[in-house]
Amino acid sequence: MITINLVCVGNLKEKFWQEASTEYAKRLSKFCKLNIIELAEQNKYDNIEKIKEVEGLDILNHLSGKCFLLEIGGKQYASEEFASLIDSSALQTSTLTFVIGGSYGTSGAVKDKIKDKLSFGKATYPHNLARIILLEQIYRAFMINGGGKYHK
Repeated sequence: MITINLVCVGNLKEKFWQEASTEYAKRLSKFCKLNIIELAEQNKYDNIEKIKEVEGLDILNHLSGKCFLLEIGGKQYASEEFASLIDSSALQTSTLTFVIGGSYGTSGAVKDKIKDKLSFGKATYPHNLARIILLEQIYRAFMINGGGKYHK
């Protein structure tokens, strides 16, 4: 069974985000081992570059397998294309890691290390919502690849 890691800077504070995440984790448990790794936001620094650097070091320590960075300038995929990306990536490795950086983005070191960058469009989403969208799209990808009825 493939392992999917979500490395996220920050946590889900509101109950409705937690419930959505729990629901998708439950659904995904049929297809993969899901690990959601929440890293601390570095709000003790006044310098944005220092914040990104410290968060970046934490992110880099949690990377494994084939990695994808969510970034507004990343490649956009239709759901079917994303399903194919998951399927083909799973043939190369047993672990896929998706990274959602902090509110200021990610350090240059993270961007340099993770070559595959994904985007859900030009709009900016709150990190909590981006995490739920990512979980939903991963679930949808498994349903597409398995011929499930979820995807319409």
